[in-house]
Amino acid sequence: MSIRVLLVDDQALIRAGFRMILEETDDIDIVGEAQNGSDAVRMTAELDPDVVLMDIRMPRLDGIEATRRIVARNPAARVLILTTFDLDEYAFSALRAGASGFVLKDIPVDELARAIRAVASGDAVVSPRVTRLLLDIHASRLPDAREGAVAAPTALDRLTAREAEVLLQVAEGLSNNEIAQKLVVSEVTVKTHVGNILAKLNLRNRVHAVIYAYEAGLVP
Repeated sequence: MSIRVLLVDDQALIRAGFRMILEETDDIDIVGEAQNGSDAVRMTAELDPDVVLMDIRMPRLDGIEATRRIVARNPAARVLILTTFDLDEYAFSALRAGASGFVLKDIPVDELARAIRAVASGDAVVSPRVTRLLLDIHASRLPDAREGAVAAPTALDRLTAREAEVLLQVAEGLSNNEIAQKLVVSEVTVKTHVGNILAKLNLRNRVHAVIYAYEAGLVP
């Protein structure tokens, strides 16, 4: 089954480039293109794509506010942010707005396809290195699902030993499949653990789970 993707960028040439390279993959289908945030919000509601590939700087409505509106309307929506620099403060703001991760615009084709697949399956697309730097720079502004401060580390007591182990692997950047192989369990079991972790810690998605793990000191 193909992953349905909505391309959002104000530059037609960039949209055409992404369409061309992504349509070469067997499992990714471009279902629409939007040239600004307002169109992205409207088309996401109309087309219900699996992943929205979202630029940040656009006229009428930027990618951050568009992401916020998309996620507010559908909490299960998956938005993958396109950015020029890996430490772009706007990319971090988009994560706060509910994006599932971000990638650089010059990312190799195979890595972009993997990122889209990861986001579609519920994985986060933020490298541990970038997460560390983001935390250092923006520690005072980290959110959680309640739009307040990150949940207190004592909430870790709610997790089972295996759930805590899975959380650590998520924070280290491993996908569900990689965690399953490392812990010698099925990928379905890992997905169940991740779902339980998010529910118990009151976190919106894997990105916030990664941030929580760093804030709680699970990752040295």
